[in-house]
Amino acid sequence: MFVRGLRAPLLGLSLAMWITGAHAAQATVAVAANFAEPMRAVAEVLRKTTGHTLEISVGSTGRLYAQVRSGAPFDAMLAADQRVPEQLEADGLAVPGSRFTYATGKLVLWSADAAQVDARGDVLRSGAWRKLAIANPKTAPYGAAAIEAIDKLGLATGITPRLVQGESIGQAHNFVFTGNAEIGFVAMSQVLQGGRLKGGSMWVVPQALYTPIRQDAVLLKRGEHNEAARALMQLLRSESVKALIRSYGYDL
Repeated sequence: MFVRGLRAPLLGLSLAMWITGAHAAQATVAVAANFAEPMRAVAEVLRKTTGHTLEISVGSTGRLYAQVRSGAPFDAMLAADQRVPEQLEADGLAVPGSRFTYATGKLVLWSADAAQVDARGDVLRSGAWRKLAIANPKTAPYGAAAIEAIDKLGLATGITPRLVQGESIGQAHNFVFTGNAEIGFVAMSQVLQGGRLKGGSMWVVPQALYTPIRQDAVLLKRGEHNEAARALMQLLRSESVKALIRSYGYDL
């Protein structure tokens, strides 16, 4: 009796794990660079709760859009804006009605030097720096937001000649992290960990200085019947994952 009682729960557990594994799928997801680190955390939650796995391709939203148009094998896209997912629907490349806002990003001025950026962003006017990094405003929404903020501050004339542009917000962050630029406009999600600044110094750019960065996810036609892609879209709407996203500095 003891042996049977022990084996039955183990058999049930093994069967449950086998069923999960048997139905596990993989999806390839195009992810805006600002959401790269949170996406890895979300992918781990998905794996643990469903068995599904994700292959993540990171880049600027504009570049990822061009890749989808060229036939890249993506099942879903998490953009850094709303315009590109809307366009994908209009192009017939996304599943109608699948688009939703998964996060609203925040722009910050950041330096790897803990003493470089003050709490009011006055360093921008001080001139005590050589280079300021931003993402390419033509392909990266955070880059466009940075240019908008610079213009509204009335600093374009003095700052523009000293800008260095990364292809994505990830590359812009890397310019600052490696010291190729003393300061840079980056996503808050890139410099926070557990809701706290990982290092350096930052100024949270007031929302009045740039258009809200509402970021939409969309299920692409290729992923319409992919269980992993559909599960991801559902997971992003869950309260637990929303809390995870907020911990990276996003609003919802």
